[in-house]
Amino acid sequence: MMKRFFVILISCLWLAVPLFAQSNKLIRELESKRGALQKQIAESESILKDTKKDVGSQLNSLAVLTGQIEERKRYIMAINNDVEAIQRELASLERQLHGLEKDLKDKKKKYEASVQYLYKNKSIEEKLMFIFSAKNLGQTYRRMRYVREYATYQRLQGEEILKKQEQIRKKKAERQQVKAAKENLLQERESEKVKLEEQEKDLQEKITRIMMTIPNIIDPSVPIGKDDSCNVEIEKFGEPVVPDFEIPYHAQIMESFDGLDLDSARDVAGNGFYYLMGDIARLHSAVISYARDFMIDRGFTYCVPPFMIRSNVVTGVMSFDEMDAMMYKIEGEDLYLIGTSEHSMIGKFIDKIIPEEQLPKTLTSYSPCFRKEKGAHGIEERGVYRIHQFEKQEMIVVCKPEDSKMWFDKLWQNTVDLFRTLDIPVRTLECCSGDLADLKVKSIDVEAWSPRQKKYFEVGSCSNLGDAQARRLKIRVVGEGGKYFAHTLNNTVVAPPRMLIAFLENNLCEDGSVKIPKALQPYMGGKEKIEVK
Repeated sequence: MMKRFFVILISCLWLAVPLFAQSNKLIRELESKRGALQKQIAESESILKDTKKDVGSQLNSLAVLTGQIEERKRYIMAINNDVEAIQRELASLERQLHGLEKDLKDKKKKYEASVQYLYKNKSIEEKLMFIFSAKNLGQTYRRMRYVREYATYQRLQGEEILKKQEQIRKKKAERQQVKAAKENLLQERESEKVKLEEQEKDLQEKITRIMMTIPNIIDPSVPIGKDDSCNVEIEKFGEPVVPDFEIPYHAQIMESFDGLDLDSARDVAGNGFYYLMGDIARLHSAVISYARDFMIDRGFTYCVPPFMIRSNVVTGVMSFDEMDAMMYKIEGEDLYLIGTSEHSMIGKFIDKIIPEEQLPKTLTSYSPCFRKEKGAHGIEERGVYRIHQFEKQEMIVVCKPEDSKMWFDKLWQNTVDLFRTLDIPVRTLECCSGDLADLKVKSIDVEAWSPRQKKYFEVGSCSNLGDAQARRLKIRVVGEGGKYFAHTLNNTVVAPPRMLIAFLENNLCEDGSVKIPKALQPYMGGKEKIEVK
């Protein structure tokens, strides 16, 4: 009996070999495909590592990384296909296993019935009585044959049950193997997805960084030149006058009114800071207030914006080089002190979709401004000319692209008109290509006359940035033709205390007093002049 059982077991194992071989072949084929893709990924990783060594190869690195992402996507797709194939294999195995278990159940039921019958007719005597109680020889033979065949049937039933049990065991083992392969694949897929997400994030950062370094396309009307020495004078407004008496250095003028304390500021905050006092401080505030009302009267909406902005706004409104040269970062926080209120004013529209009928957006804003102002400067740029902190009245416009040229002319004209009401001669300069910041399409500087230096110096800058800031900040307009990027413009109204230099020099009297133009007198308590202390 044991020998027979062993033979049956070997037969069952032989029958199960093709089942294992089939699944193993599938898994080996899938692993081979994935191995080829992994090799491609490894090769591209090696190339990427090499390209990272050369800063000048960032674009090549970007291309390699893009290709690697595509390879990883194909690899994940291959894994997904493998998982689907294995899932189909598992479904087939489950169906086969279900059929085997059902067959086994039927055979067990039949075998159980035969065993119960044998139990009822278990004695040899009963079998013999069954045989010998035959009425004739033919019946005896038939009964003997029946008993023998029934015994064989029972044995075969037992063997079939054993065989089915072994098949089920093998099928379950095969299923477990395929399940394990599927689980490994799923883990591998999740790992590859994490790598892909990291690579895509890295790629997006690279794309953004490269995009941020690409300058804007300048307007064809901009003169070509290497630096500000090639800027072109457009027009003068007011007659520049050099008085018969000597004009002192601007810091001395302020000190004559007890209006400036640089030494105390240096003790408190370091170089580049100041205390304004008395009439000079009042004059400073008066100019800001007058500039505010001047712009409101011209239809601009007054605004006091945040004085700190997040990094995504900073990189949206300026280039990396400008950011590094200008901005102060708040340690431990994603915040920067603004260098001009233009930054937070344009940032106000980040990720906004503006209905076309709501344009233009015309805003004028007050804010303190904070700038690093790197580098050494001559005596005329000391005092309160080039400082780390100052206050400013700004104007910005968000408009349709076809209106940006018109608004550009209006903005710089506003500054010219304001300075002329304060009896300060000014001129406008067209900035050449070499003097344009990366994002500017066109720019005009407004310069005030300095009787002391007998030349003009910058007091404001009007810039058309096209859609550069809008693209970075996703400032869109929706109209009948769909969505498009807005144009943004900005211009300085006044920026004291630098502006005060031009004001004091041009309104200084021979006795040292400073006359107050009529437009500013209401903001100075009706004073017509301020007297030396």
